[in-house]
Amino acid sequence: MKRCVLPLAGLLLPGCLLVGSSLAAEHKRPPNVVVIFIDDMGYADIGPFGVEGIETPHLDRMASEGMKFTDFIVSSAVCSASRSALLTGCYHRRVGISGALGPKSNIGINANEVTLAEICKQKGYATACFGKWHLGHHPKFLPLAHGFDEYFGLPYSNDMWPFHPAYVNLPAAAAKRKRGFPDLPLIEGNKIVNPKVDGEAQTHLTTWYTEHAVDFIARNKARPFFLYVPHSMVHVPLFVSEKFKGKSKRGLFGDVVMEVDWSVGQILGALKKAGVDDNTLVIFTADNGPWLSYGDHAGSAGSFREGKGTEFEGGIREPTIMRWPGKIPAGSTTDELASTIDILPTVAKLVGAELPQHKIDGQDIRPLMFGQAGAKSPHEAFYCYYAGGQLQAVRDRRWKLHFPHSYRTMAGKPGGKGGVPNSYSQAKIGLELFDLKHDRGETTNVADQHPEIVKRLQQQAEKARLDLGDRLTKRRGKGIRPAGRMTKADQRLFD
Repeated sequence: MKRCVLPLAGLLLPGCLLVGSSLAAEHKRPPNVVVIFIDDMGYADIGPFGVEGIETPHLDRMASEGMKFTDFIVSSAVCSASRSALLTGCYHRRVGISGALGPKSNIGINANEVTLAEICKQKGYATACFGKWHLGHHPKFLPLAHGFDEYFGLPYSNDMWPFHPAYVNLPAAAAKRKRGFPDLPLIEGNKIVNPKVDGEAQTHLTTWYTEHAVDFIARNKARPFFLYVPHSMVHVPLFVSEKFKGKSKRGLFGDVVMEVDWSVGQILGALKKAGVDDNTLVIFTADNGPWLSYGDHAGSAGSFREGKGTEFEGGIREPTIMRWPGKIPAGSTTDELASTIDILPTVAKLVGAELPQHKIDGQDIRPLMFGQAGAKSPHEAFYCYYAGGQLQAVRDRRWKLHFPHSYRTMAGKPGGKGGVPNSYSQAKIGLELFDLKHDRGETTNVADQHPEIVKRLQQQAEKARLDLGDRLTKRRGKGIRPAGRMTKADQRLFD
């Protein structure tokens, strides 16, 4: 049962002050929303954010026609947790999703959570998800049970198959003892349409997702729609279609990024062809930073520290572009703090939908998005930095305080080659403060110079621990909601 509150009073869409009947008709339809979500993309993996050796002309154009967000972060540096935050507008810790769910997981997104798709359905939107879901693979957790009219894609990461590097080079007996992943299914709606996705099928994934997206736009051009395209790439194992194979100066990884850029171009072109380009908000971002242990098959976080699986900026800061012709200033940039958790409340405001009754953590970022003079981040503090149940950091618009914790690092070693990873080392960080305005690489601890800032952020952290708990300090957290869970009845129904 989905829970909502009363409508937002007095909400007007941009440009909706009506001055005549023809203008009223023109602006009556709320905006379409498209979210393109890349897997494991580093901050410096596309042209607008400084990539070298990879051509991304469509993303370059999107940035020139929209706004770059240079301090846009995710709730978690791991797949499922990050996606739960995007779709619910909550810190992943609040909705009970951590890490990356696998084929043997019996949990998923709870039916009581309100997703972006359900926000849009309130206003009669057509909704679709084409790509990697990763919020539970049982039917009760899949997109059609959470506000989406259509779904086509993989239920979890494309490396969760028998050819995972952890198993593929092992002798058969050893691989069996490790209980490697089962065959990887491709799903349409709630039906498995290919029970055994192989390498050949993976080369078509980006194309298939894109074709579904383009077709969906064409079929729904006469009504408002929400389109979510969570690509399986650039997560390892990397696969690319023949049309982009060998096209990049950066090898297979570059080829894959170029195909993702092509997909963006196809979607933008479909919006133009359908005549809805000027009434569509398009958001391009990613779930977490690069998987650095994979070396030449991983991206780059640029000048940011570390990558996927860590609470440093390299793990959680993502290259983000938003485009809406005539609404978002062309060629603009904001360095104000914003996040994927802000997308749901912002979209709710834009379409005039009701917000969930339960607590969410995102904020309305329309002033930033529309380039309003003097607009600032709505976040007084941001404490999504949970890993292993521990609050590992907290930040505001400028300062970031890390609490003592262990983290994985390549420690200066190169990553692997050809899709086989090198091993991480474990390192530790103490109570350390970084000035992200002047030290985006989190290299210099300035805690001793700014004890008042350390104290203030520690106080914010205490609020977080009371609300969301903390394993290290043995806090349970009053504001945590449970993930959805399979029951015996569910098993009988869906087996």
